Amino acid sequence: MCVQTGALEDHDTAAEAGEVRALIDGLGIPGIIDVHTHFMPDSVLRKVWHYFDRVGERAAPWPITYRHQEDVRLAALRGFGVQTFSSLVYPHKPEMAAWLNGWAAEFADRTLDCLRTATFYPEPSAAQYVPAALADGAQIFKSHIQVGAYDPRDPLLEPVWSALEAAGTPVIIHAGSGPEPGPYTGIAPIAEVLDRHPELVAVIAHLGMPEYREFLDLAERHPNVHLDTTMAFTGYVEAMHPFPVTERTRLRALGERIVFGSDFPNIPYRYLDAVRSIIDLDLGDDWAAGVLYGNGARLFGPPRGARA
Repeated sequence: MCVQTGALEDHDTAAEAGEVRALIDGLGIPGIIDVHTHFMPDSVLRKVWHYFDRVGERAAPWPITYRHQEDVRLAALRGFGVQTFSSLVYPHKPEMAAWLNGWAAEFADRTLDCLRTATFYPEPSAAQYVPAALADGAQIFKSHIQVGAYDPRDPLLEPVWSALEAAGTPVIIHAGSGPEPGPYTGIAPIAEVLDRHPELVAVIAHLGMPEYREFLDLAERHPNVHLDTTMAFTGYVEAMHPFPVTERTRLRALGERIVFGSDFPNIPYRYLDAVRSIIDLDLGDDWAAGVLYGNGARLFGPPRGARA
């Protein structure tokens, strides 16, 4: 049962799922691989929702469309045909990341279609708990430079970047300055990290919004840099941070390094809108199929299957 208030509270998720699956079938792919979704401890997720509830006080209102209990959110994703997703967690202070990693590992143990997810923060213990998470099978990490308000060049993160680079494990990095800038967002800090760690498999969240051009440049310089489409191209974001039409050819050229992300459940529109926005770019069915499924499968391997 949906417990949110907002413009989309009465939308029919089952009908929406049918429309999403029709788009998937039209592309000839078995489902969706969504690299950017959020499952968190309930107390943390509620604080995240509280943050978005207050965004409307200083910017456009942000009603959370899928403010459901965890089991309902899982059923919704699977109903949309999502075969692999993540539980992106992120700390905003020291001595929080290891606890989040423990929760995410337990969540992955009981949710086989979720990538085993971990995170970190610039603190001395990161040099121990990041290798421990890798040894425990972590498949994806999350770095939220905006929320964490930390400098990715912090010397305390050098062993972290080195461990991830050596393991070849992807890390999704919120480095762009949207929706609100932080003290270390923008291209320069993370570009310096990648210059020092050129083999790091980095996935730039939100296509680097709003610094789209700069992060496309970064991907062209570094063959292991990917970009996820989270929120980009949707009507909600296009009203604030439109993606330059002249840059679409660069998206096509990057081909296998554009992966789909949604930010589910914390989105102020339907999941259908995110999927349709990829197809409506008119970059070709093969390109859209790669973004929605093939590129993610190449990066993370075939889906493992769900556990109810």
